[in-house]
Amino acid sequence: MIRDTTVLMNEKRVFKPSEEIKENALVKNWEAEIEKGKNLEKYWSEKAEQFEWFKKWDKVLDESNKPFYKWFLGGKINLAYNAVDRWIKSEKRNQVAIIYINERGEEKKITFYELYLAVNKLANALKNLGVKKGDIVSTYMPMCPELLIALLACTKIGAIHSVIYSGLSVGSLVERINETQVKVLFTADGTYRRGKVIDLKSIADEAVLQCPSVETIVVVNHTGTPIELSKLSGREIFYERLVEGEASYCEPEPMDSEDPLFILYTSGSTGKPKGVIHTTAGYMLGTATTLRYVFDIHEDDLFWCTGDIGWITGHSYVIYGPLLLGTTTVVYEGAPDYPDPGVWWKIVEKYGVTKFYTAPTAIRHLMRFGIRYTDLYNLESLRILGTVGEPINPEAWIWLYKNVGKERCPLMDTWWQTETGMHMISPLPVSDLKPGATALPLPGVDADVVDGKGNPVPVGKGGYLVIKKPWPAMFRNLHKNKERFKEIWSEFPGCIYNAGDMVRKDEDGYFWIQGRSDDVLKIAGHRIGTAEVESAFVSHPAVVEAAVIGRSDPIKGEIIKAFIILRGGYELKTKLIGELKKHVRHELGPVAVLGEIVQVDKLPKTRSGKIMHRILRAQEMGENLGDTSTLEE
Repeated sequence: MIRDTTVLMNEKRVFKPSEEIKENALVKNWEAEIEKGKNLEKYWSEKAEQFEWFKKWDKVLDESNKPFYKWFLGGKINLAYNAVDRWIKSEKRNQVAIIYINERGEEKKITFYELYLAVNKLANALKNLGVKKGDIVSTYMPMCPELLIALLACTKIGAIHSVIYSGLSVGSLVERINETQVKVLFTADGTYRRGKVIDLKSIADEAVLQCPSVETIVVVNHTGTPIELSKLSGREIFYERLVEGEASYCEPEPMDSEDPLFILYTSGSTGKPKGVIHTTAGYMLGTATTLRYVFDIHEDDLFWCTGDIGWITGHSYVIYGPLLLGTTTVVYEGAPDYPDPGVWWKIVEKYGVTKFYTAPTAIRHLMRFGIRYTDLYNLESLRILGTVGEPINPEAWIWLYKNVGKERCPLMDTWWQTETGMHMISPLPVSDLKPGATALPLPGVDADVVDGKGNPVPVGKGGYLVIKKPWPAMFRNLHKNKERFKEIWSEFPGCIYNAGDMVRKDEDGYFWIQGRSDDVLKIAGHRIGTAEVESAFVSHPAVVEAAVIGRSDPIKGEIIKAFIILRGGYELKTKLIGELKKHVRHELGPVAVLGEIVQVDKLPKTRSGKIMHRILRAQEMGENLGDTSTLEE
């Protein structure tokens, strides 16, 4: 049973949208839009009209085989056609589609027409390699234009792409490639990271020696590092040679609405990564619609999501969402603090970025450097900010709102997952904002907070975050793990999706994410989220970042062990330890029983910025760390 939860997230500050924001917003009446979304089929079928279909659907939603829901049955459509081809028939033809920038200050701009030609040539080249509809193509590449082109070329011909993050190891590549039986692998000579070139090709070479399904390795000469043909010669081909002489037109493959679009492995914050399968039409609809409304996308917008394409954020809101809306998207390769901690703000000023989407972990990192760099650059072009990947603590929220948004840009704190494919809970620009709250379920999303038996919990009580009805961008299965997929939907009665997060709702219905359900501490019968305790630590001026785990205690059941990163000028001595314990207890109440506080330089995180509490727990218990392939370092 989930007991009353003493929570930090009783934030009382409310920030209201300006008249200008309300006047220009695409959705002016949030409540009315949510009301429309209660009729799922009517709402989503109306939104689906934004695309060009080869054949309209016969049925919006099929619930006959739960939890294997199907959307837009009988419809025929192609994502690449809708993201690229249709724009060259309009005045967007010569508009910049992609602005690529790296940490060295190099840039490349690609118009929709140039992107169209590049995608078609590569699509034809893939066909000539024998790639057919339903074949799986993987990428192990940096954040570069060729990565986007490769994914769009796959979708053009109906191939399924499976992106492998460029920071993963040989073992992770081998596991993912062999599990999906990849036919073609794209890689590059290297990627830029903090002034160094990280060799990708040698890692790919070593991996492919253990991957018999791979027939061709396409190598992009990205950094200019000299490339020698490896032992794989005969299977390798340079990207430039591959597309040379290919026709500049490729007929888009008419895809069934439910045809697989991509397989993407989860970050594995709770164990071994799982291959999440997304399909074509519903995913397109979810990403495009949520980006349009959450970030209020207009014709003159320049959208920058700092997420990596190796994760779902990059899929949905670096590539597909922006291009499906005909919006220029910024692709950045590099760290947020190199060559200095002002590099992001320099890019915002130089290109006039209007909508900026990033992770709380990056903001907390940049907070260490104060406001020198945010004050150095002109950030007046920004209109809306957003965060993704983990709960944002109120201090980081306020810092971003005040120093980057200059107290005039609404901050959209979004909750969603690899499995959901799209934003699920978020404010809209016209919403009242509460620092640390992710606001309300979006129109067309039915989310709730329940106890262990699936019953709704009262206001202010902690519970499990569930999605009670299907949504278009929902994952359709787990690759080679159908039984686990069914388990996720059967943990509560009524075929409800268990998101695996703990949450509470306040009196306004706003959702406050506490953390993963396996990251919830149980102290003297009370349940408290790790995110709440961590936010309490970070609200102290000495602490930049914190992670907490439960440590066994014979009396309380569990007590808290904290790992903290301190700001410059502070040392973890007896006086500060006493202050921190008093501060956290003041913020959270007597339930926050603190044991040990340890100072660290870094915390174990996934590449998407989530703290891997299971790593800390395993380390504490002297146990095997399990799968660490998605650790940031």
